[in-house]
Amino acid sequence: MNGALSELRQRLSNGLNRASIQNCSKWATEYRIMGSPFPGPWSFKYHPWAKEMHDSKAPMNVGMKAAQMAFTETALNISFYTIDILKQDVLYVLPNEKPDAANFSASRFDQALELSPHLAGLFSDVQNVGHKRSGSANLYLRGSQSRTGLKSIPTPKIIFDELEEMNQDNIPLALERGSGQKEADILVWMLSTPMLHKAGIHKFFLDTTQEVFMFKCPLCSRTTHLVYPECLVVCGDDEHDPRVKESYIRCKECKGELPHLSKPEWLTSGFWAASYGGREARGFHISQLYSSVVSPAKIAVTVHKSIKDPAQEQELWNSKLGLPHEVKGARILQEEIERAKCEYRNFLHQGAHVVCMGVDVGTLLNVEITDYAVNTDKIIEDLNAAAKAKVLYSGTVEHFEELDILMRRYGVRACVIDANPERRKAHEFAARFYGKVFPCFYGNNIKGKVINLNNEANTITVDRTNWLDASLGRFKNNTIQIPIDISLEFQDHVKNLVRVYKEDRDGNKIATYVSTGPDHYGHSRNYCEIALPLAYTQGKSYDIQGSVV
Repeated sequence: MNGALSELRQRLSNGLNRASIQNCSKWATEYRIMGSPFPGPWSFKYHPWAKEMHDSKAPMNVGMKAAQMAFTETALNISFYTIDILKQDVLYVLPNEKPDAANFSASRFDQALELSPHLAGLFSDVQNVGHKRSGSANLYLRGSQSRTGLKSIPTPKIIFDELEEMNQDNIPLALERGSGQKEADILVWMLSTPMLHKAGIHKFFLDTTQEVFMFKCPLCSRTTHLVYPECLVVCGDDEHDPRVKESYIRCKECKGELPHLSKPEWLTSGFWAASYGGREARGFHISQLYSSVVSPAKIAVTVHKSIKDPAQEQELWNSKLGLPHEVKGARILQEEIERAKCEYRNFLHQGAHVVCMGVDVGTLLNVEITDYAVNTDKIIEDLNAAAKAKVLYSGTVEHFEELDILMRRYGVRACVIDANPERRKAHEFAARFYGKVFPCFYGNNIKGKVINLNNEANTITVDRTNWLDASLGRFKNNTIQIPIDISLEFQDHVKNLVRVYKEDRDGNKIATYVSTGPDHYGHSRNYCEIALPLAYTQGKSYDIQGSVV
């Protein structure tokens, strides 16, 4: 009898307790258990900025942040709260289905269940990587690359985690999943470390309230916030100088030192302040200057490294400060394009040397035809470096059959065409000009200016970054001529490709190109450059070391 009474009391207590949970922050402190670096029940002590984010009622929320600032854990708590208390489905979008969804399921979701007894009892189906069931509510994990996976799930609650790495074209498709749902139920979160201005997460952040985390300085009592470089005092002459450990955070108002170890105390008064009021979408920005885990000395080391290493420069601004940044020389400038313009007109000239064509496939076919003059005295290992380029034709056509006319009119010796998305049409075009036209794939396992030729399939695979370095680099080293009347689209497209540094799966910084807008002419320029070694070696025994395999 006593046992039954005790159980009844416990059930009543649990019911009253759950009835008192009116928001996500309360749910998190009640049910979420964390591991390192701050083991135990969830607390906002070490990341007070996350509390108001948990309870935001805005239909659209954008978190532009530095690395390791508890934004993903916040998104997880919002997902769990939605499923547990609101009994609604959540679509959680990651950059890729594999390995991102699998890694997230194992390292984030499964770990949360292992540490939190309430969560362990909440989900009945956890084996399916992409689908977690709790009663009638579901958590769907999807990669941004799959249009089919995003189209099939109608839900008012959507979270985009690491949006910067996603297929940007599919983000609007995922947002459509909330169509037809009650307006009051819609909640979208976009989270990411930024990369470039007006692209990726920063593009969405610009349309929000753009909030910063304010607090009362414990020294001067003025309300302030932490910004770089005013609030970081960097000590030492370089990253190896022992004095770098003396680096510290300071108040930009009174210039007094704000002790790193007591951040939980002087940030406890913090609150989000909007830079732009009256906007429906909320935006939250935070940097590692606020972090209790990352010391000022660690940030200072990156500052020292950034002076001499562009990869570290980008790391500083993106991952440490949570701000978009473009390294000097990362993109083609308008003055470099103007320097390349010469006194001849588009479409009107024929080639006198080695004529090549590049085709990027989209809604239209973007075409470049270029005449390459090769200085044979300078060929050592790199044919492209020994050649100068003169663009004869830059334009678009609608149909693949129109490419045949251009091939014949300009006497094209070799053409490289985008193998996707119209693979069948690209192969049919290649078959009509066998040995002269090569469908091209950008490959992940090829390094350098190598052209991996698959004779059986009549296709080639290349390293995208290295060839873009060569094709766009012509504007910087002044080895390309373009018509005086070259289209504005061509100019914009080559400027929209920006060289940045990302981490590979092993954590190494690697260079790649990110598009900040339409880039079709940038890729037709690239395919045209790739065609040169293929054209030059036709009928020759000359071997270009390291170029054609």
